[in-house]
Amino acid sequence: MSMFDERINRINTASVKWELTKQIFGEADLWPMWVADMDFKPPHAVLDALQKRVEHSVFGYTFVPDTAAKAIADWLDKRHQWTIQPSWLTYCGGVVQAISTAIQSFTKEGDRVLLQSPVYTPFFNMIEKNNRVVVNSPLVLEGNRYKIDFESFENALKEGCKLFLLCSPHNPAGRVWTKEELQKIGELCLQYDCLILSDEIHSDLIYKQYKHIPIASLNEELSEKTITFIAPSKTFNLAGLQASAVVIKNDALRKQFNATLNRQGFFSLSALGITGMEAAYRDGEAWLDELIDYLQENKDYCLSFIQEHLPEITSIESEGTYLLWLDCRKLGLTDQQLQDALIQKGKLVLEPGPKYGPGGEGFVRVNIACPKADVIEGMNRLKKALK
Repeated sequence: MSMFDERINRINTASVKWELTKQIFGEADLWPMWVADMDFKPPHAVLDALQKRVEHSVFGYTFVPDTAAKAIADWLDKRHQWTIQPSWLTYCGGVVQAISTAIQSFTKEGDRVLLQSPVYTPFFNMIEKNNRVVVNSPLVLEGNRYKIDFESFENALKEGCKLFLLCSPHNPAGRVWTKEELQKIGELCLQYDCLILSDEIHSDLIYKQYKHIPIASLNEELSEKTITFIAPSKTFNLAGLQASAVVIKNDALRKQFNATLNRQGFFSLSALGITGMEAAYRDGEAWLDELIDYLQENKDYCLSFIQEHLPEITSIESEGTYLLWLDCRKLGLTDQQLQDALIQKGKLVLEPGPKYGPGGEGFVRVNIACPKADVIEGMNRLKKALK
């Protein structure tokens, strides 16, 4: 029995995933496979470090120590063969906050920011809430795999985009971009003087036949024109600790970013966020390797189940993340009808595709980072809803 088979009751822990279903979807008795967090305990090393910190019992003002920066740098070097200096790091409460801070730091109101839909909803939100203009170069679905339309991408850059928001690996589609794709992205962004904001929060959750490559690691020019966002939140299920790291090699850009943070009144992470992040990156590797094997088994089960019982649905090839992106368009349902069937008939909550922008219509996103028994329950509810 795997440690990930343990079912943990998350009710009365203020869990968004488990306790806000009635508020958001109108019913309380729904099976939640929507929010992108896991139903697993983090590594024991993280829990031990947090417990030790709590037992110390004094929680005054904190700073991120050199030991945490070194743990992050060592992790990136070992897992992704990306050598950084700890001095390149700065910190935010979360990746979405960091993306918003970067948009505020490197653009002004009315500037154009490029993204590729369907993509993580806050990409749109942070551009629009900061009064910048969304420019979209949609991904192209060929078979069950998304590709980049580089002609569209270049045409968008020609319009004068100041920033490009790269989702790598891609959420919700699970694409792990190849070296060739990243090099082409990088060449075009350099050619048109467009700064790259690379959200790599899912970069550690890669299935074994694939390889994540940080775009900033490709060459010296790109390392100077890329802001990279990482966090232990997805990798180790620590989202509630509110800690992320931002890699900015360029001194001037890093100073500009930090100046914006200071204007926002942000100066450091929480004590437990620092402790959890350092312990995860220092001692979490064996746990992560076991997790990826478990997620692979969950993914294989889901794909087999859908193929057997719901052959009209196509699962887009998931190369990374713990998310499945299901193409339900052959069912002939509107997005509202699809959601109604899932909620009313299946008592199942999945993320509706239109949340991810143009190209998301007719799709749903499924979180499979839960015990196998819960995955089985979710698939049976999916069958009940849509069969």
